[in-house]
Amino acid sequence: MKKLLTFVTVTLFTATLFAGGLVTNTNQSATWVRLPARDASTSIDAVYFNPAGLMKMENGFHFSVSNQSIMQTKEVSSNYPNLNQALYTGDVSVPLFPTVFAVYKMEKLAFSFGFNPVGGGGSAIFENGLPSFEMGPSDLVPVFASQGATGYRLNTNFEGSSTFFGYQAGVSYKINDMISVYAGARYVTAKNTYDGYLTDIELEMGGNWLRADDIFTGLAGQAAGAATGMQPLIDGGVGGLTFAQAEAATAIDAPTRAALEGGLLAFGVPQASVDGMTLAVAQGTYTSIAGKNTATAMLLGDQTAETEQTATGITPIVGINISPSDNLNIGIKYEFATELEFTNNTTQEIITAFEADGTPVYLFADGATFRGDMPAMLSVGVDYQVAEALSVSLGTHYYFDKAANYGKKINDVYVDNSEVIDNNFFELALGLEYGVSEKILVSTGFLYAQTGVNNDYQSDLSYSLTSSTIGVGGAYIITDNIMLNLGFGYTMYADGEANIDHVFAATGTVIPVVETYTKTNMFVAVGLDFSF
Repeated sequence: MKKLLTFVTVTLFTATLFAGGLVTNTNQSATWVRLPARDASTSIDAVYFNPAGLMKMENGFHFSVSNQSIMQTKEVSSNYPNLNQALYTGDVSVPLFPTVFAVYKMEKLAFSFGFNPVGGGGSAIFENGLPSFEMGPSDLVPVFASQGATGYRLNTNFEGSSTFFGYQAGVSYKINDMISVYAGARYVTAKNTYDGYLTDIELEMGGNWLRADDIFTGLAGQAAGAATGMQPLIDGGVGGLTFAQAEAATAIDAPTRAALEGGLLAFGVPQASVDGMTLAVAQGTYTSIAGKNTATAMLLGDQTAETEQTATGITPIVGINISPSDNLNIGIKYEFATELEFTNNTTQEIITAFEADGTPVYLFADGATFRGDMPAMLSVGVDYQVAEALSVSLGTHYYFDKAANYGKKINDVYVDNSEVIDNNFFELALGLEYGVSEKILVSTGFLYAQTGVNNDYQSDLSYSLTSSTIGVGGAYIITDNIMLNLGFGYTMYADGEANIDHVFAATGTVIPVVETYTKTNMFVAVGLDFSF
């Protein structure tokens, strides 16, 4: 249904991503941070990266725990001229990003368990809002410029968090010395939370700061007063006359006619429409204007959002490990798509618009459901022992984004991923590890991630960028049964850009806006591997 005038637009926050596809994290061990090419791993983190490769481990019980501290900065710039600022910055802080792996390995079988944040994993805080928060309020200045408006201000803050925990279990089986296979599944629990506010929207007029909602409440009162004042004329049977005819019939005098016509013109009704308008239509027009200004006043009033979205799903996983020779290992894993249907549990809601019948449209309607799947993913890795102390690792990940359902919208209508994604996301990784001594390993690696989203996917709170990640670090073998892993990683993102069609609500004019998106990302990781 057609919506009424809307000045405030808020865009949904999506999963915070560190390494992986659009909604998938693959930075799942401290070893990965120091060597981001783990797809042919035959160590304990193979539980996630190459579960069929667990059959290359020694018999017995193996356990690993690690944590990453991740710091990310997001920047959005806009060239929209009405905004007070051109650059908006958000900080993502993730002090705890834990992974836990456990394996019991026998001669022919291995039973494994993994716990990790497979998606999301952090909170993004935008203390000064975003362009999508401010473009509507900023438009009030030119709307009221003829009445002395020279500036606007507001208070806004938005924090979104997203965490998808995965609980993985499966069985690996050794067919022969060359080939082993894996079958398992991951249970995913997903939760998004959103807290924020948009308050104290004010206009500077004549040197004074006036609340925007009070201005529109006043305009609504004027229009409602005019409609009420016309009721005796309608009751008197002259509602079918135009203003000119009513004056000629002495139903109204010249000052009354001038006031009623002038009011309509002041509210933006064209002169030609006013000239041919009957009194009954004029009263209806004033009533409609009063309703629109009342709705706008509500949209510009103080609003707060507080909601939690939850979903669960199952990810079937299969894998195969192939060892053609003692110094060459190949790992292949396929994760099926995970269907996730989220439900809103909202305690405080933001109204973003009104339907034509006056029904409010909420940002996070309580009880509403939507899809937010994780895509199928194929990984292939190769590990080659160049020399006794040196190994080279290669890896690639391919995400079947276009076939998934991410719950994306265009003009408030849900669309298939294929409409917002031109090409599936993929990654290429390279790693080197060198044994300095029997106790010390050093490593480094590089991961290139290529996004495939198009302009319709990008927004200031949900964007994807091509990136390059460098990881360095090492391992120290404390005893024959305990190893310490330390890693540091840094991700560099290519700038992204989106062309936004902003509707200037007062006139319906579409104004082209260019937004630019950037990010930086840093990882620090520590982990301990145990064998018994």
